[in-house]
Amino acid sequence: MSAPARLVLVPRIGTRKRIARSWGLYLLLLLPFVYVFISNYIPMYGVIIAFKRFSIRQGILGSPWVGFYHFQRFLGSPSFWQILYNTIALSLYSLMAGFPIPILLAIGLNYVTSNKFRKTAQMITYAPYFLSTVILVGLLSQLFNARYGLVNRIIELFGGGAVNFMGQAATFRGMFVWSGVWQGAGYGSIIYIAALAGVDPELHEAASIDGASIWKRIWHIDIPSILPTISIMLILRMGSIIGVEFEKVFLMQNPMNTVVSETIQTYEYRVGISAQRPDFSFGAAIGLFQNVIGFIMVLTTNFITNRLSGNGLW
Repeated sequence: MSAPARLVLVPRIGTRKRIARSWGLYLLLLLPFVYVFISNYIPMYGVIIAFKRFSIRQGILGSPWVGFYHFQRFLGSPSFWQILYNTIALSLYSLMAGFPIPILLAIGLNYVTSNKFRKTAQMITYAPYFLSTVILVGLLSQLFNARYGLVNRIIELFGGGAVNFMGQAATFRGMFVWSGVWQGAGYGSIIYIAALAGVDPELHEAASIDGASIWKRIWHIDIPSILPTISIMLILRMGSIIGVEFEKVFLMQNPMNTVVSETIQTYEYRVGISAQRPDFSFGAAIGLFQNVIGFIMVLTTNFITNRLSGNGLW
């Protein structure tokens, strides 16, 4: 009979000795920690002006407290529900149109057998992401211009009339969302392509031997394998459900489409910064309201995801 295995006790290393032994790694960690602390945490001190009647002369600490006055003022404003509806409608439209397409693109590229075609498709779909928002909106203005835009020239060529796409409320959401899908689909597929690269090839080989078609392999192997990644990306996306991309909305906004393009962020900018008499406290209250709702949405989505699949962030 073989001798019984001995239990070897490893001495416990204290925290100080562990830090001293790996001081170089902790030194590397210090710089990003200081950067995040200075850039993200120290400015949070200024959020208290949302509960004050802020005056530049009196400063943050010297300004009088007004409690939840600015929040009540925002929630009770006649335009609150229209602004909230515009923001949520635009966010949900962007989520439903833009979230699944990178997943489908990644799965499609994963089954392309030609390396040359795959690289060409990736280059073409990635390229729009590197266009700035200003350039993208400029392209939209040129392509859809009512007088000389290429799209309207094609419409007129087939006997139709010119359409002022950039100045109509009915076309604003579609142009905003689908231009964003075109710009971000390729770049957004990168993380799913990386996740698909980690799928065990033996699973596909076994499924092919059993006679499974490509569609069945996608449904029963690929999607379950990348489901944790999909869940995490969805949770992160839900955090900005009422945080529509400000720059793009602001650049596409004009007096003719304000009825559908006025979102919480553009309203915050208009009344809190660009007004003739800027109300910084009111703008801060609107921004804090938006961030609190986003935080609640992240917690709620994470809780639901954990209950359904166990693939939450925490």
